[in-house]
Amino acid sequence: MNAKRARHLPRARLRRGWLRDLDALLALEREFFTWDHQISRRGFRHFIASSKSTLIVAEIGGQMAGCVLVLYRRGSKLARLYTIAVDRRFQGRGLARRLLAAAEKNAMYRGRRIMRLEVRADDARAITLYETSGYRRFGRRHRYYDNRIDALRFDKPLRRKPRARPRVSH
Repeated sequence: MNAKRARHLPRARLRRGWLRDLDALLALEREFFTWDHQISRRGFRHFIASSKSTLIVAEIGGQMAGCVLVLYRRGSKLARLYTIAVDRRFQGRGLARRLLAAAEKNAMYRGRRIMRLEVRADDARAITLYETSGYRRFGRRHRYYDNRIDALRFDKPLRRKPRARPRVSH
């Protein structure tokens, strides 16, 4: 999508993920992740219903534009960014950055102090997003992804708790 056309699209609305989003979520997974790192329909059903996860989706004009999934462990101060994806038709509009910020706000609201994630070592765009959003690399998992691609491990301290619940419509 060219930049001129992207400016004329309506702004994305962020909201919680619902069961009716399953087909669109699965399509995003197939588009961006190798078979060994795709979330299944059953997995998404679990994450949508679980109190130990938050799924936030971005919707533009009634279409799924992207999503972010964060996992939480009871008794831990860590949040794990499990997946983030933006449909290719909606890239280049800052949507990944908005989804990441919403995920961080939700984690802070839940009392988490650190967001942690893994990213393919060959995904330069995602690495740039994380580095320019304040994440620091602290490790590597060798041959983590299909085709023996390493995963880079990043984390970010979440500094302050927001005063109000993050704005994600239901």
